[in-house]
Amino acid sequence: MMPIYKFCILCNTLSFFPPTEKEQQEAIEHIDEVQNEIDRLNEQASEEILKVEQKYNKLRQPFFQKRSELIAKIPNFWVTTFVNHPQVSALLGEEDEEALHYLSRVEVTEFEDIKSGYRIDFYFDENPYFENKVLSKEFHLNESGDPSSKSTEIKWKSGKDLTKRSSQTQNKAGRKRQHEEPESFFTWFTDHADAGADELGEVIKDDIWPNPLQYYLVPDMDDEEGEGEDDEEDEEGLEDIDEEGDEDGEDDEEDDGEDGEVK
Repeated sequence: MMPIYKFCILCNTLSFFPPTEKEQQEAIEHIDEVQNEIDRLNEQASEEILKVEQKYNKLRQPFFQKRSELIAKIPNFWVTTFVNHPQVSALLGEEDEEALHYLSRVEVTEFEDIKSGYRIDFYFDENPYFENKVLSKEFHLNESGDPSSKSTEIKWKSGKDLTKRSSQTQNKAGRKRQHEEPESFFTWFTDHADAGADELGEVIKDDIWPNPLQYYLVPDMDDEEGEGEDDEEDEEGLEDIDEEGDEDGEDDEEDDGEDGEVK
């Protein structure tokens, strides 16, 4: 509401008069009308964005397929990618990594109505841990917007259930060990407590899946540190050689001086 100014003839000044309660109420009603128009446009924009995303999601599929075929030619691509990802690696125990060496393919599929959810499929080669060839986890949003999830039941081979082994290890090692050793990565397939805040699922869908190569190519920090130490040793070696060279030069000069005195 613009401030109201009126000119006072008697006092020859411009005075401010605050808006009346009725004028304020009218302003609030007009603001509400404008806000409704803004909300309507936001909803329309969301629908248009969804249509565009659905269109390009279909266009991406052949490229995702081609990428999967190329990735299949690289041994241990997916386990390396997961180990190099800071958030995923924090969820991996040693035995999880061993099991993930048999992971040959990962696929993320967003449902046709993208807002309704997505599915992540993990394809495994024959392995000593479980019978399944594919482990999947799906995330859904129902019509009321409530999230839910469901997943494949893992058919563990005898004595190879990593989720139970992780629990037993933590119980034996005490509280300190619980902070050092994470729960098994595979407990994620049975955890449906908070499907709307599934951090691992979101990381795989939104961060890893669009470009897994960036994490596969992350340099090994141990190798970098080793190279740094080698460089330092090389530099120290060069410095030693230079110092020895300087000392030899000084000795030669002293010898020349002594020879001159003898002559």
